[in-house]
Amino acid sequence: MEQLLTPVSQTYRKSNQYEELLEISKPAGSVSATKSEFRGSSPEEALETLKSQPGYDTLLAALEYLQKGLQGRHSFDIRRPTPQSAQIVHVLVTEIVPNYWTVLRDASTGQNKGDVRLLISCLQSITGINAVLAYLRALLKEAKSDSKSLKDSHVAFNLSFILELLSKLLHADDDIKRIWGSISSLQSQTQIRPMRQEFVSLFTSGKIVSLSAEAEDICRQTNQLKDDIWVSNTKLYIDWLGRNVVQWVRSGASEDHLKLCAEISARAMRLGGSEGLVNALAIGLLFQDVDKPAMFGNLLGFFPPLEQRKVLSLILKLLSNKYIKPVDDNSTSKENPIICAASGALKAVVGIDEARKNHLINWLASGSGAGIGEGSGIRRAAVAVFCEDKESMMAILEKSLSQFGDKLYIKHAPLLQQDAHAQVLLLSAGYIHRLVPIKLNMLSRSSTYLNAISNRIAAPQNRARFLGMVVGEALSGLVHGKETKLDFKMDEMDTEEAKWYKSLVQISDKAGPLDPLRDLITLPKPTSTPKPARSSRVAAQRPGRPPAQSGFVIEEVEDDEDGEDPDLVPYAKPESDAEDSDDDPTLVNRDKPKAPVYIRDLISYFRDAENYDRQKLALTTAPTLIRRKADYGTEVSSHAEELATLLIGLQDKFELDGFDDLRLQGMVAVIVAQPKKMGQWFAKTFFDGDYSLSQRASVLIVLGLGGREIAGFETSEYASAAKFPSKMLPAKVEKHYIAPSSSKMLGSSTTNLKALPPNALDNLAQTLSETFLAPLAAEAADVATGPNALKLTSFTSRLNSQSSSSTRSIARPRVRAIPNTTASLIASSFFFPLTSRFQAAIHSASATTRGILFQPYLLTIYLKTLALLLHAAGPSTLALPQMTAEFWDLLLGVRGQCVGDLSITQAVLFGLMALLDVNERDMRGLCERNGREVVESMEWVNAVFGNTRGGDGGGEENEVKMLSAGVLIRLREAVDKYQAVLMGDLIGFT
Repeated sequence: MEQLLTPVSQTYRKSNQYEELLEISKPAGSVSATKSEFRGSSPEEALETLKSQPGYDTLLAALEYLQKGLQGRHSFDIRRPTPQSAQIVHVLVTEIVPNYWTVLRDASTGQNKGDVRLLISCLQSITGINAVLAYLRALLKEAKSDSKSLKDSHVAFNLSFILELLSKLLHADDDIKRIWGSISSLQSQTQIRPMRQEFVSLFTSGKIVSLSAEAEDICRQTNQLKDDIWVSNTKLYIDWLGRNVVQWVRSGASEDHLKLCAEISARAMRLGGSEGLVNALAIGLLFQDVDKPAMFGNLLGFFPPLEQRKVLSLILKLLSNKYIKPVDDNSTSKENPIICAASGALKAVVGIDEARKNHLINWLASGSGAGIGEGSGIRRAAVAVFCEDKESMMAILEKSLSQFGDKLYIKHAPLLQQDAHAQVLLLSAGYIHRLVPIKLNMLSRSSTYLNAISNRIAAPQNRARFLGMVVGEALSGLVHGKETKLDFKMDEMDTEEAKWYKSLVQISDKAGPLDPLRDLITLPKPTSTPKPARSSRVAAQRPGRPPAQSGFVIEEVEDDEDGEDPDLVPYAKPESDAEDSDDDPTLVNRDKPKAPVYIRDLISYFRDAENYDRQKLALTTAPTLIRRKADYGTEVSSHAEELATLLIGLQDKFELDGFDDLRLQGMVAVIVAQPKKMGQWFAKTFFDGDYSLSQRASVLIVLGLGGREIAGFETSEYASAAKFPSKMLPAKVEKHYIAPSSSKMLGSSTTNLKALPPNALDNLAQTLSETFLAPLAAEAADVATGPNALKLTSFTSRLNSQSSSSTRSIARPRVRAIPNTTASLIASSFFFPLTSRFQAAIHSASATTRGILFQPYLLTIYLKTLALLLHAAGPSTLALPQMTAEFWDLLLGVRGQCVGDLSITQAVLFGLMALLDVNERDMRGLCERNGREVVESMEWVNAVFGNTRGGDGGGEENEVKMLSAGVLIRLREAVDKYQAVLMGDLIGFT
């Protein structure tokens, strides 16, 4: 080879200074070795080592040196607030974490937390967490300033690293106690006092959650996060705070520590998750540790008075919702261990503190308390707390009786509220009869008792009279003998409900042990590693075998159509499948799930949120399957609440066609199948459930549509498909034998409505508005054409109407008298729960609840739902006067929200229109019972009509103008016709 390479020429040059740049690089020698040495002599050395970009072994050596200081093996403790510790922490957060976090995390696998634990222990202090938050805030500011190149920058990676670090810093149930331990070890109180304020503010100000949520949102946009960050979730953060407080108190905290825990808990309740925090405290300190129930009371004693009242209300709500089951009416005289345990828990919470006793007494006797809409069990448990306290029990009885007989309370209080207070009155009267019978005897002869019964009997509402008669007979039975006791001799007093009310005076519950509550607690299961989600549309299948290549050539031959045999019947074409049209046969899912035939299978399909086929099958099958199974067995009744919960929280992950309509129809099917139970459940879920505005709106829409279908105004397209077809004639033959359904002959144009969109209530409201305004418009056009005496068409139409009415009166069929159970069902299970809970919610201490209810979109749907339910109940409802009074008070109460919002104004006018339409046959009675409301509404509607601009075209203003004109005409007609009746109310009206 050397002979083949002959040099052409040779050139020699002198060496210069650039030759050293062309030398081959050599491995580093002893210089790097000296830099990797860390002797651990002082914190200054550790700081310099961390600043000089150390290697991994040098970093671990520095962290181990700092760890020895935490263990007390040398004098430097990085957790104490000193200038050196602040500098080291700053370097760890801003330089070490961005560069070494991935290596530290990967080296810490399995049960041994390994190297990352060294870093976390050095930063678990006030200084460390504040440094993490400060660096997080700086990264967020940098990300906002350059949002276009965010994906390619280091900011997104650093944000994800800092979020993972923060979630590991605040993970254990004793982190808060450990962090406070480093502060309490300081010698001077002048240093502890400001650190205490900083400590409380750090965990209760909400900046940890807010900054984490903002950073997580940016990381989601850049696809830098694989798992959820729990510190950005307010509920999970509040739950973590509650577990830390529980662990601290149960470890034997001193009085100073109890004050600190109480301050943290009280301020954490303002973050928005007060129910979760109280739930965690109650379970950890009260229900689980039944041997020391006083711990919760001791902690509660250091709360501010306002927070104590809020905690007590939340404890009552927690007991009612999760632990006290509805008590059977037939077993009220027996002692219920759950109620006794709940009473014992309340007694432990109240203790001997007079302020908390007064809070509980006010809850039982106040206008917005006593657990409106809840079962009687919570009231039994609350009254039983004072079973041995004569003075407190007498105070409950006197307050309840005074309120029970108040005329304004009888007229304006919601019906469910009056029911709850009547139960408290009867329960307390029974305890007083057993404790001091002479006081009950004296009370039964007082003017307060006599006026209460008289006002109740004179009330126009049937329910108010019923409660008055029940209370009168029950108290008279305790004081007087069998021969002299009060007996109204009414059929209503012999019903099962009346007997149940009168049996409340015989109940004698006592505060018992808390073991039954502990048995009902379901502890959270340990979370396992989540499995990777499968593809939503394509199931994982083995690749299909390729088609065999044969040597034959297939030629398609077309026959002449004239040559076909007419006797041969061709096969029907197979149904086309959209997924079979895929070009790749290996991607076609042949193992499709079958439609569910049982409710439990339907529930399992809904729970499988990652399977496209199951979700689609469940949505399309649910309306028909639920209706079909409604009257067969207990499948629907046993799983109705679970089905409704799944349907409300269902998300459209796959963008299914008609998702909203199918979801609504499923919920309507549930409420139609179990109206008495699920109507109240949906009303409670609307106010107490943790749902978004759209989900709450869907609950209202379901209540409105379900009530109208139960009343017969609607016919669902799924109702006929839900019938079992085994004994049905074919459609062509059936029409000759079966007459049209009577529900289609109702005088409503809404019976033929098809699939209902999300704004179905708006369509129904517009239809009813047109029905209401059509006669007024026709009458106005008739008057505008001249006097009636000169119009031939008017005269002939009157003759025809008179002849037809006389004919109808002669040929009127005999109608059988049957009880109107549908109207009473709509009133008791749909209408009254909505109105009563609304009144209780607007008087609650939670500003969040009031803000949600007064959101314009939701308030509009709420008012329209009540108006539609009132219209569905109809004029023959026995509870119509009470429904009218409650709804009218509610409409006049929300007039302030109409300022500047035409949608709420239109909803209020629609509600007034429904009131007048339903009470059209009894306008005199309406003016007698609600004269002041009639005059006040007329003045307000007149102002709305005058201040609203209308035009020839459409629009919301024109609709409001037309509705206000129609309502104003009806009200003025009533006022002009019944002036003498209204004269008493007009005097003094301003």
